[in-house]
Amino acid sequence: MSNSIAIVGRPNVGKSALFNRIAGKRIAIVHNQPGVTRDRVTAEAEWHGKSFTLVDTGGIGLLRGEKSDDVIVKAAFEQVELALESANVIILVVNVQEGVVPLDREVAKKLHRSGKQVIVAVNKVDTERGEKGVAEFSALGFEKMFPVSAIHAEGIENLMNAAVSPLPESSSPATVEPEAEAGEPDAEDSGKQAVDPGPLKLAIVGRPNVGKSSIINALTKSQRVIVSPIPGTTRDAIDVPFEIENEGVRQKYILIDTAGIRKTRSIDDSVEFFSVQRSEDSIARCDIVILVLDADAGITEQDKKIADRIVENRRACIVVVNKWDLYQEVVLKARQEEIQRREKKQRREGQDREMSTLIEFGAWVQKKLFFLDYAPVIFTSAKSGFHLERLLEAVRYVASQLQKKVPTAILNRTLRDAVERRQPVSAAGHRLKFFYATQVRRAPPTFLLFVNRDELFYEPYKKYLAGEMRKAFGYEGCPIVLVPKARPKTVEPVRKFKPRGKPSPKEKNQRRRF
Repeated sequence: MSNSIAIVGRPNVGKSALFNRIAGKRIAIVHNQPGVTRDRVTAEAEWHGKSFTLVDTGGIGLLRGEKSDDVIVKAAFEQVELALESANVIILVVNVQEGVVPLDREVAKKLHRSGKQVIVAVNKVDTERGEKGVAEFSALGFEKMFPVSAIHAEGIENLMNAAVSPLPESSSPATVEPEAEAGEPDAEDSGKQAVDPGPLKLAIVGRPNVGKSSIINALTKSQRVIVSPIPGTTRDAIDVPFEIENEGVRQKYILIDTAGIRKTRSIDDSVEFFSVQRSEDSIARCDIVILVLDADAGITEQDKKIADRIVENRRACIVVVNKWDLYQEVVLKARQEEIQRREKKQRREGQDREMSTLIEFGAWVQKKLFFLDYAPVIFTSAKSGFHLERLLEAVRYVASQLQKKVPTAILNRTLRDAVERRQPVSAAGHRLKFFYATQVRRAPPTFLLFVNRDELFYEPYKKYLAGEMRKAFGYEGCPIVLVPKARPKTVEPVRKFKPRGKPSPKEKNQRRRF
């Protein structure tokens, strides 16, 4: 990471609150419980024309020579070490209300040995009494100290001016326009200048302990996020920049590691509540969702609920069945038995045929997740690296499907044929008349249909038309959104001539003659 600013300190001094204040949005979970942040949480930020990567870290909670048997504590400490190595500037956060404690001194010694430029942020300075306590932290041996209040946004200006001054000048990041609503044309169609969408965002979601973090580490070939056998290890939604070269072209992605989504009634504390909320928000803000399932556990009710959230948010999706190495031997054995049975020409009377190929397992997964049957199914093992390259191929393919633009003439011909083959059932006996259709968005592919009666477009018929369009145009991994719009009723014509008034006496006499 170039131009990196790392925020470090002991637990519960306000590092995540300061991180969110500088980033300008709530990214890291802020809680009064120590040790909430574990992984390195990053955000791209900009301050007065200088762009940089802001890094939030877990609290350093061990004195020198002290050891911990907790796997998560060890892994969190390793994440802090990696953040310090890559940082250009380090912001050491301390708590003025508690004063200088031994752990602050230990962290300061560690930072002196690093040789990096360190700035001390004396946090929670909310009163005049707090301002008097700032001088106490000069004992840590750092020249630059700034009193701040992350919660009340006080002192941030001076702190950040000092933090970015050693960084080289850079241009401000390009702003990205918000997503268009259904029915609003693409920038290309409306004549507006298209905005570069930036790296493709991939949200890795699923139940706890299905291997989401392991997949990210396997793809990036690093220990970027903490992996442990303890469910609920990941708490924040971690954005991990990721680049690969495919056929000489550099492709940029952002892998979003999320906390495992458990049943609502199983969430027993506020930290987990915010973790799950971050995971659900990641589904809404990503481009493609990678739904991770556990091959050993099969498809559970919670897996279906997570898949339903993906459908509700209209997101492209790839289903990944992880930990396939635990099940692979069983599948190979079943395949060999099936081959021997066929060679002996034995029949299975009254018995269901066992699945022995990935195609059969894939069809079974799509049958169980029938409302997500448009998503391709990939079988992987983060531990052995099995089929990880196929996962990247599926990501590239689905991303290309999201950018597909259907010519209007072909679109209308396909829809007319589909409507003629099957008309929607109407209790009142009305017949659907299809006038015109046009594609108004690409991600997700959204089509505006002009018809005589939009009430005839009930959900089963939408699914039928979406299926016919999928047969014609593909869109594998992408939801198809159909927006019916009724044509306005015909307006009564205005009379050309004004109505005649009362007849004159002459006209009355002429009428009497007849």
